[in-house]
Amino acid sequence: MSDRSPGCDRRISRQRRLSWCEPFSGEYDEEALKNVIRKMRLLSFPNSGSITPRSESEPESETPSNPSPLSALPDCTALLSDELLVKVFERISERKQLLSNSLVCKRWCSLCGRLIESIRLLDWEFLESGRLAYRFPNLVDVNILPASIRFERNSGILLSTESFGVYLNSSVLENDGSFVRKLDILPSERIDGGVRILSEGCKNLRKISLMNVGEEGLTFLATECEMLQEMELHNCGDFALRGIHRFQNLQILKLVGRLSGVYASIVSDIGMTILAQGCRRLLKLELMGCEGSFDGIKAIGMCCEMLAELTICSHRMEGGWLSALSYCKNLKILRIKLCKYIDDNPGLDEHLRSCPMLEELHLSRCQLRFKHGVRSLFLVCRAITGLVVEDCWGLDNGIFAAAIICRGMRFLSLEGCSLLTAQGLESVILSWDELERLKVVSCNKVRDSEITPELAQVFSGLKEFKWRPDSRSMLSAGLVGTGIRQSGGRSFKRH
Repeated sequence: MSDRSPGCDRRISRQRRLSWCEPFSGEYDEEALKNVIRKMRLLSFPNSGSITPRSESEPESETPSNPSPLSALPDCTALLSDELLVKVFERISERKQLLSNSLVCKRWCSLCGRLIESIRLLDWEFLESGRLAYRFPNLVDVNILPASIRFERNSGILLSTESFGVYLNSSVLENDGSFVRKLDILPSERIDGGVRILSEGCKNLRKISLMNVGEEGLTFLATECEMLQEMELHNCGDFALRGIHRFQNLQILKLVGRLSGVYASIVSDIGMTILAQGCRRLLKLELMGCEGSFDGIKAIGMCCEMLAELTICSHRMEGGWLSALSYCKNLKILRIKLCKYIDDNPGLDEHLRSCPMLEELHLSRCQLRFKHGVRSLFLVCRAITGLVVEDCWGLDNGIFAAAIICRGMRFLSLEGCSLLTAQGLESVILSWDELERLKVVSCNKVRDSEITPELAQVFSGLKEFKWRPDSRSMLSAGLVGTGIRQSGGRSFKRH
């Protein structure tokens, strides 16, 4: 009879049991563990397309001798459908996190690619290979401008413009004053081929930016992407625009004919007429570096009857184009930017009819030295209720006095007008009975000490007022006797 009690036998048996945390020993135990892992993987990935579990019939030689602990872990997301996993990814607000998730596996890469709607292309071969459309099938906004110029990837010289940035060649100073050589811009035939591949794979495009595209590329893009609404064209000549008439829903267009230091193409009255006849539903149009005259602007005004916003930037137009603005019957906002002159020969005043529906005029970084051109501009825009002038050189008291013709002015914003004084400002503002909002910033010659009681009285009745002509202005010396900043009087806050 054994001396061991039943309680001792039970304790010994419990001590010999192995837990899942303890290592297995022996050939039989290792083989059993492998079978368990195989069964778990088969149950975890019943319908996975990217991860194929091993079957029991596979030879042992194909099984790694030292499997990674991570490779043995089951993928819990494999049990989720693609639709459910996409809804989870849609909750991610940061795009960087979405791109990081695409590196997890092929399935996540494909699902995350469906959520990317906007992209800026840097490698043209990525487009030509078809991987762009395959990787991002739901693109809405595509900018292929940077990839249209060959550049050195390791260059430390970056040319940045409003629309794109490109790294420059080390021999940039040898290009006859141009930052980009002509041979560095991809030929039109290659651009057309890439646009065809893109339009075939991404038919839901709403916005696109192109450079040096030809008539064939525009025609094919219009045929495949019928919902395209916004387009930006660079370095396109007159006759390349013949393919633009097929865009039935195009509403916003930016046409850049010449970009100083980068490229120079010719967009004249011929191109503007082709554009006007082909895009009759335009709401916004920007002409940058374009040549033209009265005829081109007239064609746009007569054909594009829905045009509400027109931007003229760095124009090289002939004299007399201002008088053609009166044909834009529904134009509400006119922007003139980066122009060395407004109109060097606007013609007689009796030929300058006003735009009937025009509400706002924006002048930004223009040279306003020539009084005759500026005066003609205000005659055409005399129906406006808002005027914005930013960093325009040459706007002195005499030239600003031409704005007195705009009797219905309600909003005035002056910024960076270094030649304008308080007397010039007063001579115009006192004639505007409907003025409600005023902004004066960085106009160094406008002094607080020159503010008269009449002008201060106008200030006190404004609904919105921002006064910061210089860093030392306190708006106090000229307010004596007006009741402002006194007990019981009106006060206004300096922003």
